[in-house]
Amino acid sequence: MTGPRLPENLLGTYLRDRRTRLDPAALGFPPERRRTPGLRREEVALRANISPTWYTWLEQGRGGAPSADVLDRVAGALMLTELEREHLFLLGLGRPPDVRYRKREGVTPRLQRVLDALDPSPAVIRTATWDVVAWNRAATVLLMDYAALPPERRNILRWIFLDPRARAAQYDWESVARFVLGAFRVDAARAGAAAEVEPLVEDLCRLSPEFRAMWRDNEVRGAHGEAVKHIRHPVLGPVAFEYSAFAVDGRTDLSLVVYNPATEGDAARIRVLLDQTGRA
Repeated sequence: MTGPRLPENLLGTYLRDRRTRLDPAALGFPPERRRTPGLRREEVALRANISPTWYTWLEQGRGGAPSADVLDRVAGALMLTELEREHLFLLGLGRPPDVRYRKREGVTPRLQRVLDALDPSPAVIRTATWDVVAWNRAATVLLMDYAALPPERRNILRWIFLDPRARAAQYDWESVARFVLGAFRVDAARAGAAAEVEPLVEDLCRLSPEFRAMWRDNEVRGAHGEAVKHIRHPVLGPVAFEYSAFAVDGRTDLSLVVYNPATEGDAARIRVLLDQTGRA
C-alpha cells in the first residue's frame, strides 16, 4: 500500500524545462559532453548570481517561497520572455510580477510587415510613453510624416500640444487633447513608466500652458481602446476613422493603434490618395 501522492512541484518542473532549452556553448559554458541537454543547475545559479544550493532547493520545492528578487534573477538567467517571466511568478509566488517598464528600441521586421499589410488603414506602434516607433504608409499620408521628424519629436503628446498642424486637423482640439492626455495617464501607469514620462511632462508643462493646466486636472480616461476619430485632412477634407488600440503580444511596452476608415467612401478616397502619392 502506497502513501498519499505528493503534489507536483510545478515551479521546479518549469525551471528544469526552461534550462534544458538553453545552449551552454552560446552562453559561454564549456561545450563538453553532457548527460542532459541545456544548462546545469550550478550554471543557472551562476548566471542568476545566487547560490547553487538555493537554486537546487528551488527546483526541488524546498526552502520556502522564493523572493521576487530571486525570481527576477532566475528569469534573466533563463532568458525568459515577459510572458514566461509572468508565468514563473505565478508558479513561485501565486501572483504576477510587479509592473515595470522596459523601453526597447524599434520593432521587429515581422511587426513592420503587419503595419504595412494594414494599408489603407493608417496604423502606428507606440510605446507606453506614446512615442511612435513604427508606422505604415497610410499613417504617413493621413496622419503625420513621422520619418521627417527627429526621433525625440515622434511623440503623440508633443504633436497634439506643440504642433499647429494638430490643431488644424481636429474639429474640437480641446476635447481631443483632454482625451489623449487622460488615456496617456492610464497607459503610463499600467506600464509602470512614471519615471520615464516625468521628463516629457516637465518639458510639456514648460512649453504649453494648456498642457500644464490639463495635467493638473488629473483626469484619466478608461476604455480608450476603441473610439471614432474625425480629422480635417488638408487634401481629403473631413475623414472619419474607427480607432482601435491593441496590446502587442510579447511586448508590454508597445501598443498597435489602427485607424480604420469609418465608411467605404472614406476608404475609397484614401486608396486614391495613396495611389497618387505612390506614383509621385
